[in-house]
Amino acid sequence: MKPDAINWTPPPRDESRPPAEVRRILRLFRPYRGRLALVGLLVGASSLVSVASPFLLREILDTAIPQGRTGLLSLLALGMILTAVTNSVFGVLQTLISTTVGQRVMHDLRTAVYAQLQRMPLAFFTRTRTGEVQSRIANDIGGMQATVTSTATSLVSNLTAVIATVVAMLALDWRLTLVSLLLLPVFVWISRRVGRERKKITTRRQKQMAAMAATVTESLSVSGILLGRTMGRADSLTKGFAEESEKLVDLEVRSSMAGRWRMSTIGIVMAAMPAVIYWAAGLALQSGGPAVSIGTLVAFVSLQQGLFRPAVSLLSTGVDMQTSLALFQRIFEYLDLEVDITEPESPVRLERIRGEIRFEDVDFSYDEKSGPTLSGIDVTVPAGGSLAVVGPTGSGKSTLSYLVPRLYDVTAGRVTLDGVDVRDLDFDTLARAVGVVSQETYLFHASVADNLRFAKPDATDAEIEAAARAAQIHDHIASLPDGYDTLVGERGYRFSGGEKQRLAIARTILRDPPVLVLDEATSALDTRTEFAVQEAIDALSEGRTTITIAHRLSTVRDADQIVVLDHGRTAERGSHEELLQRGGRYAALVRRDTQLAPATS
Repeated sequence: MKPDAINWTPPPRDESRPPAEVRRILRLFRPYRGRLALVGLLVGASSLVSVASPFLLREILDTAIPQGRTGLLSLLALGMILTAVTNSVFGVLQTLISTTVGQRVMHDLRTAVYAQLQRMPLAFFTRTRTGEVQSRIANDIGGMQATVTSTATSLVSNLTAVIATVVAMLALDWRLTLVSLLLLPVFVWISRRVGRERKKITTRRQKQMAAMAATVTESLSVSGILLGRTMGRADSLTKGFAEESEKLVDLEVRSSMAGRWRMSTIGIVMAAMPAVIYWAAGLALQSGGPAVSIGTLVAFVSLQQGLFRPAVSLLSTGVDMQTSLALFQRIFEYLDLEVDITEPESPVRLERIRGEIRFEDVDFSYDEKSGPTLSGIDVTVPAGGSLAVVGPTGSGKSTLSYLVPRLYDVTAGRVTLDGVDVRDLDFDTLARAVGVVSQETYLFHASVADNLRFAKPDATDAEIEAAARAAQIHDHIASLPDGYDTLVGERGYRFSGGEKQRLAIARTILRDPPVLVLDEATSALDTRTEFAVQEAIDALSEGRTTITIAHRLSTVRDADQIVVLDHGRTAERGSHEELLQRGGRYAALVRRDTQLAPATS
């Protein structure tokens, strides 16, 4: 059974608890609390300075102008100008620091999600669309930018401004303040309802964006383009993408307009409040109540108008934060994924690796429903020895090879390297010890040299060329216009299957591991090229432990021992000659290859 058959599903979501805990979000900002404290000081200072302007205005209207005090008038006017300048300077510094902190938090989140995904088992990636993963890192974290860069600061700034303004309004006239704040509880209730509504829409919108990203990644890759054009499906793919995009348009509009009329009502009421204040002051005067001076009235209205912007912004910030919780939830879902393969608390590090591999009564299954993929495997490969694993499709050959570099952990039994369980080794030792060339070669969209150096970043040009020569690919690379600087193209499509396979072999040769795992490494090569590469592999394998997974038996005849798997169990084992003499399953596989050879040559 191949890993593609793994039935991975994400963990169930607990609907009974909040989607993202506020404490967890606040912890993201903990490393930057010093800078955030400075932002808080700037916000507080800015709010206090802003409140001073209406008081200066009252003194101008009630004292300086009526009494003709030119000097006092000049000082008060200068104070208002300095207040505006100071506010601008504080605002710029506040924006710089808060944006820097926000971007650092986004960087931390992106890095944490990427590092978490690097640790996930292969089961996760075989069942998750690549576009979905990319969307979480790009769209979801990108959508949180406003929250982590400006929303938090805006919340503190507006809250401070509202509190300071209300205190100043109370100092001017407590009766007019009560009139101004009468409808505040209704406004808060409206904003909370709008926030919940937008949060639901945002969750659906992000899922739709992830679906579109997956569609783009799959259909606009080299493989997707080739399949679409050769199948004549370009128009239908475009139509399908248009339908997905149309759904996103609808969700974007709904997200933007959710609660818009209700929030507009708040704005209209707030904008009409000066008229209400003038009306209330007039009624109080006519009813024989305490008179309000012109300066106090103008200053109060100025404060009330100043309250309008932070109050509405504060309500909108609350809506934005509720919306952002949906994005944080999607990110936290990835960060909370269980990592199956972890390094032990006290890992073993091997300085000198001989390369003895043992499979000791190994059982393995991908899940309980599918049943065992491997059962009771007992094989020892001495240091420097060679093992070939053959068998029909689905017999567990590739699965067995994945247990050595610990791409999966055994269900029972153990796999050892030089007598140490691979689960007890540190990751660096295991990576240095085992080199894998799989049947599916992956090359990055980079130069040939960069692809080879992925195995050994500090490799010299001479070492790269030597590895390429050993893999029988140097002459072809040298014939290219840019030689080793030639871009391989998306997934290496500038090279044939055999050329890509030889590049993968060269990459492994460059790493020079003590243990080689060749998972049908020559399956994409023609007979002539396979013979040349097999010579290079044979030379490389001298003195190294080699485990070869083969479908075509021509590559395993010289192996020290051959194991035949059938339905995950050892059906036969022995050398090529011994197994032929027995006339069992291996002999039948050899006869099959012999009969197919004329048709495939």
